[in-house]
Amino acid sequence: MLEFAHSLNPLYSLSGLAVGALVGFTGVGGGSLMTPLLVLLFGIHPATAVGTDLLYAGLTKISGTAVHGLNGAVEWRITRRLACGSVPAAALTLVLLGHFGRDTKSVSEVITSVLGFALILTAITLVFRAWLLRKAAETLERLDDRQIAVLTVLLGAVLGVLVSISSVGAGAIGVTALLMLYPKLPTVRIVGSDIAHAVPLTLIAGAGHWWIGSIDWALLASLLIGSIPGIAIGSALASRVPDRVLRPALAGTLALIGGRLAF
Repeated sequence: MLEFAHSLNPLYSLSGLAVGALVGFTGVGGGSLMTPLLVLLFGIHPATAVGTDLLYAGLTKISGTAVHGLNGAVEWRITRRLACGSVPAAALTLVLLGHFGRDTKSVSEVITSVLGFALILTAITLVFRAWLLRKAAETLERLDDRQIAVLTVLLGAVLGVLVSISSVGAGAIGVTALLMLYPKLPTVRIVGSDIAHAVPLTLIAGAGHWWIGSIDWALLASLLIGSIPGIAIGSALASRVPDRVLRPALAGTLALIGGRLAF
């Protein structure tokens, strides 16, 4: 226990505090911010950064799911549809990562490239969400419930692959896609359903990374020490920060980081 306490890094906790505050301000998933920070600033191996961040995300979103569930803000039908696609896709992706070896150069390159493109896609959805929703409404409003269900399962599969490789995708990308598919549902139920789906997905993907040996437990503990108060602080101050200023700035930052990782 004493050795573990000495292995905790205050710099990681400070990073967790900063990322937690930004998540509280913007609602953007921590993976979009934490994973590239660990890879680019601290030089953490991409697989270890992704795996540790997945467990970190799963643990922090359990409480969020409980709150949304108690408030009746989770559409469990949507959560089940997403999980039908994401869980098997995540399992297959992790089996392939384990087969090729997490420490190989090719796997590291795949992880950083997918992470980069996922960040760019997240930035696009942040900036052009309203336009994307208008364009999607012209096509998706003609689909019946069965077709919407199939598209939701396919969305889950895409998120399962993205999240397992990069830890990014279940936040801004998932919410935007669900708003396109279910425009008549209140946004709070879309967000609640997405968070509820993110818990099993990130925990399963995190467990898979644990299985292939890409979890740093001291790093995980250090991040949680900072992020838990950070999220509380960010959520409390969110109303004081103009969204029209913060969201484009965050999107630009994610696009720059994504370009750095992808190319």
